[in-house]
Amino acid sequence: MAYRYATERTDHSALASGQVLRSAPGFPGFPVRLASELLQRALAHTTDQGESPVRLWDPCGGSGYLATVLGLLHRDRLAHVRVSDIDEDAVALAARNLELLTADGLAAREEELRRSARDFGRVEFVERAEAARDLAAGLASQGGDLPHEVRTADVFTLTDPVDADVVVTDIPYGEMTSWGGSAPEEDRVGAMLRSLGGVLPRHAVVVITAKTRRIALPEGVRALERVKVGTRAGALVRARDVAP
Repeated sequence: MAYRYATERTDHSALASGQVLRSAPGFPGFPVRLASELLQRALAHTTDQGESPVRLWDPCGGSGYLATVLGLLHRDRLAHVRVSDIDEDAVALAARNLELLTADGLAAREEELRRSARDFGRVEFVERAEAARDLAAGLASQGGDLPHEVRTADVFTLTDPVDADVVVTDIPYGEMTSWGGSAPEEDRVGAMLRSLGGVLPRHAVVVITAKTRRIALPEGVRALERVKVGTRAGALVRARDVAP
């Protein structure tokens, strides 16, 4: 895939999992440049081509890494960030990461890292603290604190309407992550898309990715776009096209 929007090879080391953003075993990160590209492709399919800030949702959010990265990179293009997951431990970790979308959260993280540098005498903690400070400056320059929420929810059994314009999610693929919920193994992507289509506004754009050769969409559903980078494949679809 040729990058259309994230064309520069920017140093995103400050956003690496476990640097400023918190990590834990079993909760993988995501390629930062690809995340930025996918969001911007989705924005191009929104009703005003991304000119107005949109509401972002990751319904398989895990640690909240992907949503937090997108919030820090594109604060000026987002009005709200929402993360949900069926795993309560994941939701707890996601809540801590999404706090980094605020000045207070980044200041607290910077102080935590500086305290670790003093306690353990390791220079890498100083570097991470300075990265947190830089992220705070970037957040402030793009509009400041980004409203957000985190909830526990089964992506297969959603019932309450969700006010989101764009969904970006990296679905479980059996290496470090696995599905929860009750959908049949052979139709998990389809079941997830139908569930999302039932609660999202019809105009919403859904981006799903996984480590696979190709995202298998339900019969009759045509992708707005498909992408393939290395071992990851992705597909963009319109919510109205997957509504039950």
